[in-house]
Amino acid sequence: MAPRAALPPRRRGNAGPRRLPWGVTSRRNLAALPPRGGEGTERGRGDLARRAGGSLARGGAVEVVGVAAAAAAAAAAMLPRLARPAAAAAALRRGLATSGPNNAKVAVLGASGGIGQPLSLLLKNSPLVSRLSLYDIAHTPGVAADLSHIETRATVKGFLGPEQLPECLKGCDVVVIPAGVPRKPGMTRDDLFNTNASIVATLTSACAKHCPEAMICIISNPVNSTIPITSEVFKKHGVYNPNRIFGVTTLDIVRANNFVAELKGLDPARVSVPVIGGHAGKTIIPLISQCTPKVDFPQDQLEKLTGRIQEAGTEVVKAKAGAGSATLSMAYAGARFVFSLVDAMNGKEGVIECSFVRSEETESPYFSTPLLLGKNGIEKNLGIGKITPFEEKMVAEAMSELKASIKKGEDFAKNFK
Repeated sequence: MAPRAALPPRRRGNAGPRRLPWGVTSRRNLAALPPRGGEGTERGRGDLARRAGGSLARGGAVEVVGVAAAAAAAAAAMLPRLARPAAAAAALRRGLATSGPNNAKVAVLGASGGIGQPLSLLLKNSPLVSRLSLYDIAHTPGVAADLSHIETRATVKGFLGPEQLPECLKGCDVVVIPAGVPRKPGMTRDDLFNTNASIVATLTSACAKHCPEAMICIISNPVNSTIPITSEVFKKHGVYNPNRIFGVTTLDIVRANNFVAELKGLDPARVSVPVIGGHAGKTIIPLISQCTPKVDFPQDQLEKLTGRIQEAGTEVVKAKAGAGSATLSMAYAGARFVFSLVDAMNGKEGVIECSFVRSEETESPYFSTPLLLGKNGIEKNLGIGKITPFEEKMVAEAMSELKASIKKGEDFAKNFK
């Protein structure tokens, strides 16, 4: 009988190859996740974040405490590019990464809606969040119970109805508000004003009372009016700080990055386009001339691209044929912005995102530009920078509509009881 072949010596410790985190299909996948460094250095980027196509929910509460490393790696694999180009991409990745301080207490007001649910899911998966409080006027106990089964350390709690709103907001560091009704075909964001203005005024009044130092991130449309409403409400309560109130326009940046990448055959995670102005139609002003990397388009293609970015929300509303507006992409953009903000609050330097805020950069009292974020919100408004005559013309043409929307919001807030 032939002698038995000698077996190779067993390795000490694990006998076989290391098991990959659930959701990561190969070491190549895992290695492909970009590093975190330098992500906040590009304009218009942060975590996931930006504009609201309009969600149908108003409340709910969830508390989230952290994110297990394996689940975070899985989330990163399942949501490969939640993080946008450079800075934003990094921020988003950080939100779904395996390490990071687990200390932010975040509330989502409107957590049962089309934006609120996926946004809450992304926040639950982030190691940056320690407590997630979900508020709405319906279904939040179920949403919170569902999210609470996810194998991450973030704690989640649901709050239902106005009587539970104060407890939801208590101790929050960041409040995100996607509450409101969504757009339907044929509607403009301004058509949402009558309903959503009251919702935002009511919710931000509660924020001013119960978490006046929190960062307030407004997704509810029309953002060009709901940010002035929020500011006036905080002024009424004597706790107004313009450095802590943000209109989330990140979805405009996310779309601009992706559309430019498509046309130029680039990796969208490496494209960064600042988008300034407002968050509706012609007030959305993509600065293609400031794109990183540098890109050039013939004038006719540039005009077509600009128009698509400005009307991208309508593109989704039409495609959904009455079944809603941009909810998933808005949730992504909203998460990106929150992760960037929390990164900056945790002391990370060089975090830059565009947002619709109180501004002295133009004749409009509110205007979106790249902002350097810090521990206390806006550290520095970086302004518009050098732009082309085509972009200058867009800024000039946006002024009348911007100022009218802002005044409409301010007038509503002054008369709101």
